[in-house]
Amino acid sequence: MTALLRYQGALLLRSQRWLAPFVAYAACMAVGIRSGDPVLDSLGYAAAGLVPLAAWLVRVCVTNEPGAARDCTVAAAGPVRVHAAALLTGLAGALLAGALGAAAALLVCDRAGTHPAAAVVAGALAAVVCALTGASVGALSARPLVRSRGYGILAAALGSLLAVVLAASPARAAVSALVTAARSGTAPVPFTALAAALALAAAAGTAACLAAARRC
Repeated sequence: MTALLRYQGALLLRSQRWLAPFVAYAACMAVGIRSGDPVLDSLGYAAAGLVPLAAWLVRVCVTNEPGAARDCTVAAAGPVRVHAAALLTGLAGALLAGALGAAAALLVCDRAGTHPAAAVVAGALAAVVCALTGASVGALSARPLVRSRGYGILAAALGSLLAVVLAASPARAAVSALVTAARSGTAPVPFTALAAALALAAAAGTAACLAAARRC
């Protein structure tokens, strides 16, 4: 699996298709995070931006490999492992972006009244929850579950929006907890949202990998 992850990571870097989602995320951070803002509020904003970013990156990774090359990789390692490696590579890219966004928020925003270590833990967990939720959206809106590129992009955009606004979404729960806590200065620990996001990501990833196995 390590070799597959390295391969998918190299494909992503060399394709330069990661630039657009990373630049879009950086632009959102530049607009939404300002010096003097409450740090928990800004950490919630940085985490929320990971939902569409993760969905975008997962779709990029799943569709990045040329068909002939993917057939060779599948023949060597199996469709489930190959597809899982693509999903995990997209998730890893989103987590990297989330770490950078959270670091920026911690550096420039107002930490008064909030314990730094607690803010770091809360921001990190919220970022993981949102990245997992976005990766789930990306897995369900990409091949082999959605073959059409147009429908896939539409499904990813709509799914990302719903993941941010629906009350049942673990991403919204984690972000809302941070935004609400910004008023009191008490950093929340979203264990329930994290468990829900892990379960959602596992279910979405399993469905996508099993569909990849059936279609090979």
